[in-house]
Order: sequence, then structure tokens, then C-alpha cells
Amino acid sequence: MEKLRKYEVVFSGLKNGKHNFRFEIDKEFFQLFDTEQEFTDPKLVADVLMEKHTTFLEFWITTSGTVNLTCDITNDQFDHPISSEMRLLVQFGEEYDDSEEEVITIPRNDHAFNVAQFIYEEVMLAIPMKKVSPNISDEDIENLEKYKPQEETEKEPEADPRWDALRKLKDKN
Repeated sequence: MEKLRKYEVVFSGLKNGKHNFRFEIDKEFFQLFDTEQEFTDPKLVADVLMEKHTTFLEFWITTSGTVNLTCDITNDQFDHPISSEMRLLVQFGEEYDDSEEEVITIPRNDHAFNVAQFIYEEVMLAIPMKKVSPNISDEDIENLEKYKPQEETEKEPEADPRWDALRKLKDKN
């Protein structure tokens, strides 16, 4: 956790009210999390607005910039814009607790709140599942259509003539 210290918002000593913080997010930031990323060359900025109240803290984290993705269709590299916002409510309690979805509890004696994990999650959630380059050509789309698997249409099975006599008997009744 020592590596993530530069992503702490120190609130002790600040007056009640709004305070702005800015964090540059680059490749080194994502290397701190020891996970494999589906992107390269992140150029992001996280703007954090904290409003300090007497008994709780409110955070608005806005992350924007670009990451470089590989197109699933053409394997070309392209820059994908990232833009996400989240709001956090932080209250003071006995120990750290993030079991509630909208409220995080931190110990009363803490003097700072680390936003790194939240920035990381917001960026990772902003990466699309299907990565399609905006520069994909009409020719690439035509080739995809040409070689995509053809859907089989279900034909109604032809009637076995041996059953026709039984159907006639059934229809008479």
C-alpha cells in the first residue's frame, strides 16, 4: 500500500468545504495493481472534488483521457476516449468497512483517504467489452459479412408418407 500513497487525499487540517485534487494516471499507476490490462499507453487525469463536512466526506471522482486499444476485428491500434464519474460518501467509524455499496466507513483516526482503487475500477469499467476501431473500413465490414457463419434456417421436416393414412383416420374422428 506504500506505493499507492501518492493517491491519498489528505483531509485532516482542511477546513469544511470543497477541495480539489488532481492525479495523473499513466502506465505506472496500473502496474501497481498487478493485473493484466487490455490496453496500453493510458493518458488519463483523475480530478477529485472532496467536500469535507463535520461528520463525513463526499467525493466526486471524474476520470478522463485516452487509452490505446487493439481492435477485435482488424488488430489495429486506436485511441479510445475514457470519461467516467463516480460519487463516494465516506463516513467515520470504528474500522474500515466497504460492504455497503454507496457508503464507505473509515476509522475515526484516519487522516487521509486513498482513491487509487476507485480510479482503477472506474477506468477498467469504462473499457468496452467489444473493441472496434472507429477507423474500420467498409471493406473490412464487407469481408466480415462475407465470411461470417451462415445461420441455418430450420425447415419443417417432410412428412413421412407412411403416417398419412393414420392422419386421415385421426382427422375423421
